Amino acid sequence: MRTIVLDGLYMNTREATHEYLARRLHFPSYYGRNLDALHDLLTEPCEPTQIILYRKTCMLQKLGDYGEILLTVLRDAASENASLRFAEDN
Repeated sequence: MRTIVLDGLYMNTREATHEYLARRLHFPSYYGRNLDALHDLLTEPCEPTQIILYRKTCMLQKLGDYGEILLTVLRDAASENASLRFAEDN
């Protein structure tokens, strides 16, 4: 299983968050850098992958409601895609 570690410290603006996610998750150049596009790519068939988010609190302090919605997208994608797992830490 492939493991991808995300650090909430680097997710401090919407733009920075999507740039960071694109790099860490190895998204294609056509990634739309928004939550809908994130959901679409995370729910595509893939090799077994675990995404772990550390410093969630840092991210939420910077992104506020957008960060909460981002977490929902990650959780929902993991529940929809049997090959994807999502774990979070404070």
